[in-house]
Amino acid sequence: MRPFAPLREAAEMQASDSSPPSSSGDGAVGFDPDPDLSVLEPRPLWRAFDQLRRIPRPSKHEEKVRAWVLQVAADHGCETRTDEAGNVVIRVPATAGFEDAPTVVIQGHLDMVCEKNADTEFNFFEDPIRLRLEGDILTAQGTTLGADNGVAIAAGLGLLGDDSVRHGPLELLFTLDEETGLNGVKALDPSIVTGRLLLNLDAEEEGLFVIGSAGARSAVVRLPLERSAAAGGSAFRIAVAGATGGHSGADIHLGRANAIRALAEILERLPDSVAVAEVAGGSAPNVIPREAAAVVVGERSAVAPVVEAASAELRQRHADTDPGLRVELRPVDVPEQVLTSGTARALVTLLHRLHHGVRVMSPVLEGLVQASSNLATVRLDAETAEIHCSNRSSVAEDLDAAVAEITEQAREAGAEVTTTRGYPGWQADPSSNLVQLAVEVYQRLYGRNPEVTGVHGGLECGILGEKIPGLEMLSFGPDIRNPHSPDEEVSVSSVRRVLGEYLPLLLAALAQPSAATPIEGS
Repeated sequence: MRPFAPLREAAEMQASDSSPPSSSGDGAVGFDPDPDLSVLEPRPLWRAFDQLRRIPRPSKHEEKVRAWVLQVAADHGCETRTDEAGNVVIRVPATAGFEDAPTVVIQGHLDMVCEKNADTEFNFFEDPIRLRLEGDILTAQGTTLGADNGVAIAAGLGLLGDDSVRHGPLELLFTLDEETGLNGVKALDPSIVTGRLLLNLDAEEEGLFVIGSAGARSAVVRLPLERSAAAGGSAFRIAVAGATGGHSGADIHLGRANAIRALAEILERLPDSVAVAEVAGGSAPNVIPREAAAVVVGERSAVAPVVEAASAELRQRHADTDPGLRVELRPVDVPEQVLTSGTARALVTLLHRLHHGVRVMSPVLEGLVQASSNLATVRLDAETAEIHCSNRSSVAEDLDAAVAEITEQAREAGAEVTTTRGYPGWQADPSSNLVQLAVEVYQRLYGRNPEVTGVHGGLECGILGEKIPGLEMLSFGPDIRNPHSPDEEVSVSSVRRVLGEYLPLLLAALAQPSAATPIEGS
């Protein structure tokens, strides 16, 4: 890590009273159902958040909040730029004496997830978020709080007119419709952004620096089906249930059972005398399948022993990861048609062959999955079996390889594949000047290093990096728990440390002459 002498001066001037992060609360005492946020630190941030929580901002309906941030910028005499999609850039002049520093982009998204408890009366298009402050924890009353990503918007707007923070030129980049598919940043016109150093404030764990994320590309396999009349006999429903499941990015490395794969293993073991009529499993592309089921026609004596043996084997194999895993067998009405033996064999073999799980681990960040595939869903209609495979990687070549493998396996089974472009990954670069400086600032402030890692999920940074060549990026944020649910909460003391102490110190360090590496576009 390179020496950085001016940082010592900045630390002494701006953070002499900072202390290492701890779990104890501060800045809030007792329970308050109608808290006064203006007394919390940093005050400019909480004043902005208090205004923000009164403005409707569901995904795809950010008109009012967008108008509000533009008005705040105008009130402070800041230049703004917008694109056709509605994304906003607010240009904040540098502190006097730091006009020649590189431009730093502070980025967050304007929309919020709107969820409420069933017994809560609330209209997200009209009502202000009702707050509850208990000790160090700020929550909402029966709804999502909107700290994801409202604290980033408030942190950026709080810098307007705050003379206590030294910084070079800033661009506040506020994107739309992040929560329903990163749609705002996908439509971003990159010409409205001139900075090449970006701080994304959408991470949710203090002390965690995210420097990479996965891109995604889906492959949908469609296998033509041939059916024939059922020959009679008995019909049974074989169901794999109780698997743990989980997120296809965050949990893919844990070795949890895939219910579709488990079902395919059982079906492969059935004798030729047993016909397959229906197969279905999985719930969504980004979820590891928890349940899958098939309807088969044959003698019970040919089906039950196979199911019993497979069930015991699966439970033993996944005893640690899926303690609730079970295989159920029950009689059902005999269907009119079944798959022909050739069609059934092709389908079951394909479900068993398609990759599920980790493909490649990161060579630069220990313990991080670089590439994976999720055998996500299978559905049959009268003529086609549709299988959805969700692929992730921070490296584009990995996605190409995954799709090529799936395409070849599908071709061998007589199926076709269509793919979606998805979104790009963000390849981690621990040697980035921005990352190294950010780590040094943190270490000097708190006396320890942050955890530098990546995530095996999608972030706006991946798309920004593709749209804006040469962009150095870092994502961090305060402690936010249970986002996207009415249990969402944010730590007041963590906001103070991360966005009230660390962020200003990092901006001051980036404004120093020795921090300004020649970066095109800044």
